[in-house]
Amino acid sequence: MTTIEPVPYVTPERPRRRLAARLGAALPKIVLAPSFAISLIFVYGFILWTVYLSFTRSRILPIYDLVGFDAYYRLWSQPNWYMAIKNLAIFGVLYISLCIAIGLFIAILMDQRIRAEGVLRPIFLYPMALSFVVTGTAWKWFLNPGLGLEKTMHNLGWESFKFDWLINTDMAIYTIVIAGVWQASGFIMAMFLAGLRGIDGEIIKAAQIDGAPTLAIYRRIIIPMLRPVFLSAVIVLAHMAIKSYDLVIALTGGGPGNATELPSTFMYSYTFTRSQMAVGSASAVMMLMGITAIIVPYLYSELREKRT
Repeated sequence: MTTIEPVPYVTPERPRRRLAARLGAALPKIVLAPSFAISLIFVYGFILWTVYLSFTRSRILPIYDLVGFDAYYRLWSQPNWYMAIKNLAIFGVLYISLCIAIGLFIAILMDQRIRAEGVLRPIFLYPMALSFVVTGTAWKWFLNPGLGLEKTMHNLGWESFKFDWLINTDMAIYTIVIAGVWQASGFIMAMFLAGLRGIDGEIIKAAQIDGAPTLAIYRRIIIPMLRPVFLSAVIVLAHMAIKSYDLVIALTGGGPGNATELPSTFMYSYTFTRSQMAVGSASAVMMLMGITAIIVPYLYSELREKRT
């Protein structure tokens, strides 16, 4: 005699729960899909389009006939391009080194658990909340010999005081450094302060018990342990230095003459002002290669550390 197995009763709620679970799992992908598609088209798509245009003879409007490396030959024959690279080297080295030095120094002071830390930390971070246009405009007023620091000192009776870097072709690039360091050093301070707060205090206490002086503790223990923060700071600052445009335009406009021209301002002027779209695209590709040369080793080191 055969027995009939009872069929389990499936309530209508089970399919609904499964559907809700699937929708819940797919919801983040659905929400992020439009942003991902827009980024894919308007960031990476236009990067590829710029690379393509750099191999054409495009001038005012795009021309899609490939001609090889002609735009790159013309780019590297421009004296302004060499001036832009020289200025970027000066600005980048001073900008990165001063931001790291000042940021680390302030972070060490802030790490001493001072009472006013809650007030000082936002003050140091405030410049980073400003746009580069606002920073450039404010420093342009401050450094203008006719109405800024020099004028104020003359009004106070110091007639021999002179600070005309903004209109001096040899010193104008350093005004970009001053404004950039003022804006970014607070952000770098926050990075180093987070790194300092993440160091195990027991290691420092053990060194102090052994009689190590404070300077030696920082030089041999604390600063070497901040290596990831140093690397991240260099990557962020180098990226900001290479693509600096609005700060230069707001502060000096690339002048006097071309004394403060950077690759970013060169790219804009040749693409939109001088109607040399192919040359401008080639300069943009060179900037992209510079950023890639900085970021790829960083990503490689991060991935290698995770594997080990």
